[in-house]
Amino acid sequence: MPKAKSPIPDGFHTITPHLVVKGAAKAIEFYKRAFGAEEIMRMPGPDGVSVMHAEIRIGNSILMIVDEMPQMERWVSPDRLGGTTIGLSLYVPDADAAYKKAVAAGAKESMPPADMFWGDRYSKVTDPFGHEWEICTHVEDVAPEECAKRAEAWMAGMAKQCAG
Repeated sequence: MPKAKSPIPDGFHTITPHLVVKGAAKAIEFYKRAFGAEEIMRMPGPDGVSVMHAEIRIGNSILMIVDEMPQMERWVSPDRLGGTTIGLSLYVPDADAAYKKAVAAGAKESMPPADMFWGDRYSKVTDPFGHEWEICTHVEDVAPEECAKRAEAWMAGMAKQCAG
């Protein structure tokens, strides 16, 4: 067997998310519709129905997907946890259009697109499998000092909203 050319496989980045979902096959189809995912590969589980391992590409990033395996105690979906423990940031050329596409495909609206103090057009959706996606377009390069000033103003505005 030939030795690997690189310690990181072609097409992968240093960190690759590995999502656990209930209904991996349906999740893959959703990610195709919502985010234009391309299926790279899929390995069925021992029952021939579940997905033991799959890889999809969204933009230039690969995402691994597996069906939950509660018998392994740690491979559980957001459904079983009552929420997700991660957010996936998806940078796209048009956050507004991508947000609308994801919602049309079945994602739940969490936060509509808005210009944020750090320079992104930013929104959030929750996919039908419980994972939260932050859909972003970088629209402005903000210097750290300016970002800190804007963050302070934003937090003050949020405090007023919370106070009623």
